[in-house]
Amino acid sequence: MDPAAVAALRALLDTERILTLAVVVDGEPVAALLPFAPRADLTAVIVQASGLARHTRGLLDGATVGVAIHVPATPDRDALQIPRLTVQATVRVLPRGSAAFDEAAARLIARFPAAGTTLALPDFQVVALELGRGRYVEGFGRALNVGPETFRALLP
Repeated sequence: MDPAAVAALRALLDTERILTLAVVVDGEPVAALLPFAPRADLTAVIVQASGLARHTRGLLDGATVGVAIHVPATPDRDALQIPRLTVQATVRVLPRGSAAFDEAAARLIARFPAAGTTLALPDFQVVALELGRGRYVEGFGRALNVGPETFRALLP
């Protein structure tokens, strides 16, 4: 992957704050918008999910889900040219009270201070979505396959 594409993908993960999650619940597709924070090693994104939300039932440890992250669509930007990452991810539910939970919760709270309130509620869980195979599209004619090795390479 060329250095400019690496920098652009890293910027996407660092600056965008909402992802689209696609899961299957009871045999039906369910989509949700979730705030996210990249994990420190950039191989996963961290989300929180309420046990009251239907999409959370698709966030079972080890499940495969779909994730899309993109820059905002604005009137001055061609919607087909929007940089975006679409990738499969493996769900890792982080047990409350574990070091992994505490680290991930701290990342979420640093990015979204209000997350401290919801994470204190017992029905909220913290989930790492480990980034797998997919596509990074920078615009028309500029699409790249990505995988776990791509995300590991994003660190300086």
